[in-house]
Amino acid sequence: MSVYERVGGTPFFTALVGRFYAGVADDPVLRPLYPADLGPPAERLAGFLVQYWGGPTTYSDARGHPRLRMRHAPFSISSRERDAWWGHMSAAVRSSGASPEDQQALLEYFDGAADAMVNAAG
Repeated sequence: MSVYERVGGTPFFTALVGRFYAGVADDPVLRPLYPADLGPPAERLAGFLVQYWGGPTTYSDARGHPRLRMRHAPFSISSRERDAWWGHMSAAVRSSGASPEDQQALLEYFDGAADAMVNAAG
């Protein structure tokens, strides 16, 4: 059974992303990197996570290959932005109600993904 199935499917990831963006909305480091309306990036992130963790391929059907580094290349992401992003995402995961094993899998993925997005010194 996939993580997607174990955690309850799309509603889990929609809620996870909602908690994450609630933190981003007030974050002085991250907020400037996002558009005024956080709805579209939240929808894209939730769609990507649904697909990545074993759900429907709606994200790739609409947007093609995720190409995460390429999509984030226009933004200056240093360790400062990475750590702020990680803080909000790890808090969202830890408050998700997922099993400890699924939380660990999610946290390991997000930690590596956050590292991979760093493209600037600082």
